[in-house]
Amino acid sequence: MTITAPAPRSLREARVALAGLSAVFLFEMLDNSILNVALPTIGRELHASTVALQWVTGAYAVVFGGLMLLFGATADRFGRRRIMLIGLLLLGAASLATAFVTTAEQLIVVRALMGVAAAMTTPGSMALAFRLFEQDSLRVRAMTLISTVGLIGLAIGPTAGGLVLAIAPWQVLLLVNMPIAALAVIGVRTGIAADEPADLHRDPMDVLGAVLGTATIVLALVAPTLFVDEGSGSWAPWTATAVAVAGGILFVLRERSARHPLLDLRLVAHPLVAGGLAYKAAAGLATAGLGYLVTLQLQLDWGWSPAMAAVGMLPQVVVLVAGGAFVDPFVRRVGLERAAWLSATAVVAGLGVYGLLGTFGYAWIAVALVLVAAGMRVVGVVAGVNVLRGLPKDRTTIGAALVDTASEVTSGAGIAVTGTILAATVTGTIAASAWTGRQTAQFEQAATIAGLTLTAVSAALVGWAILHTRRYARDGAAGASLITST
Repeated sequence: MTITAPAPRSLREARVALAGLSAVFLFEMLDNSILNVALPTIGRELHASTVALQWVTGAYAVVFGGLMLLFGATADRFGRRRIMLIGLLLLGAASLATAFVTTAEQLIVVRALMGVAAAMTTPGSMALAFRLFEQDSLRVRAMTLISTVGLIGLAIGPTAGGLVLAIAPWQVLLLVNMPIAALAVIGVRTGIAADEPADLHRDPMDVLGAVLGTATIVLALVAPTLFVDEGSGSWAPWTATAVAVAGGILFVLRERSARHPLLDLRLVAHPLVAGGLAYKAAAGLATAGLGYLVTLQLQLDWGWSPAMAAVGMLPQVVVLVAGGAFVDPFVRRVGLERAAWLSATAVVAGLGVYGLLGTFGYAWIAVALVLVAAGMRVVGVVAGVNVLRGLPKDRTTIGAALVDTASEVTSGAGIAVTGTILAATVTGTIAASAWTGRQTAQFEQAATIAGLTLTAVSAALVGWAILHTRRYARDGAAGASLITST
């Protein structure tokens, strides 16, 4: 069914489409969180090694992050709705294949296919939600709704997964993606019109740029895992990092010289786009680094059980889920630009609180978790809206892919920086059941150094973004006319 009516004037008018787009984001958030609880069971039943289990989750993340730019560019050429529907069909097929998996290697292939499906659908959910409405206020409310559904899935995933495992085989945890994909197909196909040809472009695909960009992102996502698993003394993580940097340089040179680049760097330089990406990068770096540090501190340093540690993370979960009700009133009160820098500043402040005071008691950790979650809840929506506002209509999906990619890569970087500092500072095995007094002191020193290092980098990104968005506010008319003519 093709929709030819004017743009919806309320969320209620777009409820079918929003249900479909929310289901897409629910799949992304629920998938890994619900599967992690089943990894021990999967390992036993499939006789999987530790490395194989790592790749059960890692294959999804690497393929997902690595292919987002490519499929974002493809969707802007051939139709966002069309690419999303193909991705949802692939998701359903890959989920069904889980029922026939008998080895860890087969499961890794299935997870990789799910990563392909996620790369085809996730950026499109933001792009289609943005294009669905003409008013920025409705765009913010729509993206807030979609992200809230996903965050609820993230929060309940481990608990739901544990309950399912008590009565059903682990395959059910992935088979649940089939009804989610079906709901998404119905909502997207019936609630969203096919893309207008005028809103797409037919530039030839930059194959070399796509190869360089994908390889760079894949290596950037693999390197943090290598740093954490093999340590900073191994050659493998440094080689992956060096090749990723070299690939990034070659990608930039290619995009600057190509007649039809995969990613037009002139568009990325637009103040709203550059600023929005910097905000997302700062938030991704801070959130991943803080989550990693707090998890280790509660369980390894303070000796909390996994269940108690989960309770200790509740302030963050509660704010992320319940905070959606406050995003729209806050944005309406202060405006999109101010909401972006205020929320990003809250993320940096929370990380700074942890770096300075996190070793002095749980109360300071709770304050840090609340500040970071509150800031992340807002910046996750408004930074994405700002990026898409700064792009032409025929580049919205690759813009959404850029937002997701910035968050994925910097999240990995946050964990890599934290893991490297811990490895360089703490002697002995960090996972040992009983720490010496020296190890405890070393860990607390490393947590402070890592927290303050990430705070400094995140603050620099936020400061740079503020300067760029203020430039847009000052010269907005000129910038808008430049983009229109591009």
